[in-house]
Amino acid sequence: MAKILVIDDEKSIRETLKEILEYEDHKVDVAEDGEVGLEKFSSTKYDIVLLDIKMPKKDGIEVLEDIFGVATDVPVIMISGHGNIDTAVESIKKGAYDFIEKPLDLNRLLVTIRNAMDRTSLIKETKTLKRQVTKTYDIVGESEPVNMVKDMIEKVAPTDARVLITGPNGSGKELVARWLHEKSQRAEFPFIEVNCAAIPSELIESELFGHEKGAFTSAHKQRKGKFEQAHTGTIFLDEIGDMSLNAQAKVLKALEEKKISRVGSDKEINVDVRIVAATNKNLKEEIHNNNFREDLYHRLSVILISVPSLNDRKDDIPLLVEHFNNLICADYGVPKKEIKKDAIDELKKINWTGNIREFRNVLERLIILCEKEITGKDVIAYAQPISK
Repeated sequence: MAKILVIDDEKSIRETLKEILEYEDHKVDVAEDGEVGLEKFSSTKYDIVLLDIKMPKKDGIEVLEDIFGVATDVPVIMISGHGNIDTAVESIKKGAYDFIEKPLDLNRLLVTIRNAMDRTSLIKETKTLKRQVTKTYDIVGESEPVNMVKDMIEKVAPTDARVLITGPNGSGKELVARWLHEKSQRAEFPFIEVNCAAIPSELIESELFGHEKGAFTSAHKQRKGKFEQAHTGTIFLDEIGDMSLNAQAKVLKALEEKKISRVGSDKEINVDVRIVAATNKNLKEEIHNNNFREDLYHRLSVILISVPSLNDRKDDIPLLVEHFNNLICADYGVPKKEIKKDAIDELKKINWTGNIREFRNVLERLIILCEKEITGKDVIAYAQPISK
């Protein structure tokens, strides 16, 4: 059942559509012209709009544009007795879901409404899933170091500036990279992550730039590399300090020329990607030790973002406890645990060498092993921090 708004200057059409659609269990409002229709649309939430094109005061194309100024995710089905190909194409280009000519084929209209409802449901499900994923990647905290990182993200994300993220293992460098992408103009396009430390040096070039069939012994078919996969989106080069010098040279060339070549091919492929890199190493020391190219460092470090360790932001522990308690209990399908103040006090005493990654694991362990509440004694018994 949908809430439908019918905007048409012909009374007989309005009444007929209202009667038929209400018979199909839809809720229907009607408007005799575009201005009245816009007033109703602005004050009521509708699932679908049926919109006539030829009307007094405002024609349907104008109304369509105004509707999308209020809400862009409501399917608008254009109807007209004066339809032609040009009008249909114009309305579709401006965002209409479909175009149906008068006299209306009621069977086609009902099928179109059903398809539009299905499309709306899919869009809502996609948005819900995206919100859930985004929630998983929340940057949790209100401490000064975290707020500085958040401010940097807000300023830098809308640009295409290359970003180098530094910080200890487990501190949340990937979260920063994902938020830079989510808040960028490239958010609807791919976010491709490459863990440079996990790929053998002899395979990194193929992983980044792809290869042609027969380029080497195990290259049984052509393969696109991460740079091609990230085209128009963002590529995140994690642990770039562990990349071989040979691969660094290839990445530098790709940054300078915005072109790559697959292994086994001389053909150049244009790539439009935003580069975000991260490392837990001191790259200036790596440059001094001839392990990292200085020219690549300067290419990558247009913007530097330093992610604090958990030990530098212990004031955020109560918020992190609440966040992971909600997240982990929801994942396991169990009621949220009550975490006592003395438990939080004990968590603050721990030296978090593994940072947020270690903290999450400890919370998960406590949630699994403890009953309805988690106390300071539980933290002492189960956290088992590694003392150094």
